[in-house]
Amino acid sequence: MSELEVRELRYFIAVAEELNFSRAAERLGMAQPPLSKAIALMESRLGVRLLERTTRQVRLTSAGRVLLDQARIAVDAVHAAARRARRAGQPTPRLVVAVKPGGDAGLLREILAAYRGAGAQLPPPEVVVAGSGEPIAMLRDGRADVALLRSPFDGRGLDSQTLVVEPRLAVLPAAHRLAGRRRLRPADLEGEPIPRWKGAAPATLAYYTGCDGAEAGDGHPGSAPADPPEGPLVASVEQLLEVVALGQAVAFLALSTTKRYQRPDIAYRPVTGLSPSAVVVAWPETSRSPAVAAFVRAAHDVAADHPDHMSALAY
Repeated sequence: MSELEVRELRYFIAVAEELNFSRAAERLGMAQPPLSKAIALMESRLGVRLLERTTRQVRLTSAGRVLLDQARIAVDAVHAAARRARRAGQPTPRLVVAVKPGGDAGLLREILAAYRGAGAQLPPPEVVVAGSGEPIAMLRDGRADVALLRSPFDGRGLDSQTLVVEPRLAVLPAAHRLAGRRRLRPADLEGEPIPRWKGAAPATLAYYTGCDGAEAGDGHPGSAPADPPEGPLVASVEQLLEVVALGQAVAFLALSTTKRYQRPDIAYRPVTGLSPSAVVVAWPETSRSPAVAAFVRAAHDVAADHPDHMSALAY
């Protein structure tokens, strides 16, 4: 059996994501008949059905779901190899660091200072501030060399080191019925709408809604609401705060993030048993870059000078 080509994997990803041959062909900029033929040839060469087709719908088979998962990794790896090769050949290479706003727990400036002081031969750092979900995508496709990420994230193909673990607080409208309480439990918020983050995977969605296995203060699981009502779709902390202030939802944010966004129309309250937020430094597991290693060492040293578990009790 001959190996699958990157072009074929791109075809399959488009069809698997759209679950519609016409939309996939339009997305790829090609006609539908050759796309259908290409998928059929892939199935013939692999000896398995990837898609179940009827006149009404297209569905992935179990083999198709596996291939979609692996195809995304493979295509990202090919794109990353090309991007990293081009960047390595530039006359003045740089270390590209990706981070989302508030995703560094206030450590980034110190890390950059420590990195710059680690050696004159290291390439200068270039920080790219990206939207939610973008830093990890930049690591995978070669646009970034290293990133500061918040848990949870898909760590496949990455190495990482935890820098800071901090509690998350409930984000409430200032006039909310619970805003006067000093401390909450996840069960107190049962029935409250919670914002959905755009593009969040199921595990990430469970984390953002407080349904990821949080425990009550007595150590018994199950205090978190099983299925909170869906709040508005958000793509940034600023947008999240606006929908909360308007009374459209409640939310959860890391302690360091709440300290950056103080507003009179928002109340932050500690939540007993809510899973914490971890800030990690991550890089491709195949990286052999001395600059990446130096940045990771700098991040570790800076984090060691800060408390590992930031307390919400005094907040």
